[in-house]
Amino acid sequence: MEFLCLHRDRPGSLALREELTERHWSYMDGYAQEMIARGPTLADDGAPTGSVHILDLPSPAAARAFAFDEPNYQAGVYRDVLLRRWRNALGRTMWEFPGGRTGGDRYLVIGLGTGAAADLTVPPDRDQLIAYGPLLSDDGTRWLGTAALLRAADPKAARAVLTEDRYADIEVHNWQFGGRPS
Repeated sequence: MEFLCLHRDRPGSLALREELTERHWSYMDGYAQEMIARGPTLADDGAPTGSVHILDLPSPAAARAFAFDEPNYQAGVYRDVLLRRWRNALGRTMWEFPGGRTGGDRYLVIGLGTGAAADLTVPPDRDQLIAYGPLLSDDGTRWLGTAALLRAADPKAARAVLTEDRYADIEVHNWQFGGRPS
């Protein structure tokens, strides 16, 4: 089962986040085999605003444990968590993205759905998609939205990956590949 976890930073928590960097990375090292994508969301000035992780885990309980045992969450860096089942429509990890780790602006786009499912088919410009798939209920039977990591010219172009009128809300966040610096 695949899950998307978005931890959103609490205002004023940057110093604590920086203090816990190694603990965060060490925790994530324990999930290296399960990781599909990871990385921070960023403000326009480059300051972190959150952290997204997409993983393949055995159950919703395992996903909740991942999200809430995370050191930054335990210490109070994050103000809230969005945790949803997700389906990997591309069938690859971010490390298999043909565009590589750098080059171009990268975004996380999350659409919270209303009504019938939308955007279940992978968009035609697949080469710009790093990760893409529907957000689902815990049992995987109900569509709740869509999430994508992608390279795009700007936030407006990133937002256009989703069908505007099919969502109650669409969020666009600056995002970058995560993990330990090499």
